[in-house]
Amino acid sequence: MQRGGILNSHIAKVVADMGHTDTIMIADCGLPIPSGVEKIDLAIEFGVPSFVEVVRALAPHFKAEKLFVATEMAQENTALRTALADIYDPKDITWQEVSHAELKKASEHVKAIIRTGEATPYANVILQSGCVFAK
Repeated sequence: MQRGGILNSHIAKVVADMGHTDTIMIADCGLPIPSGVEKIDLAIEFGVPSFVEVVRALAPHFKAEKLFVATEMAQENTALRTALADIYDPKDITWQEVSHAELKKASEHVKAIIRTGEATPYANVILQSGCVFAK
């Protein structure tokens, strides 16, 4: 039995299979999942688990070099954007803002989408895998 780390076997496998520049998305419960993209559904009820809980749990186990968020998040969900910046400090990782429409289009190319129970607007992020042995 695994002693710690990511206990969800689907998430653990996706993370283990990722290479440099591959992407994974953490999304709210309303984001449409594109055909052909693996959905890992964690949603139990509205708000459970929250977007921030899932991002925070994944962060220590996934080397991200870049993240993509909707430009609209800054205006429409400031609390969530602040929480995300506490986990992925913009001084330490590249943040790229794109429109929500562009983020949904980019979701067609991620390895998997982790669906949370989050029910607030623009609670979506795409994380680009970094290289664990790079400086």
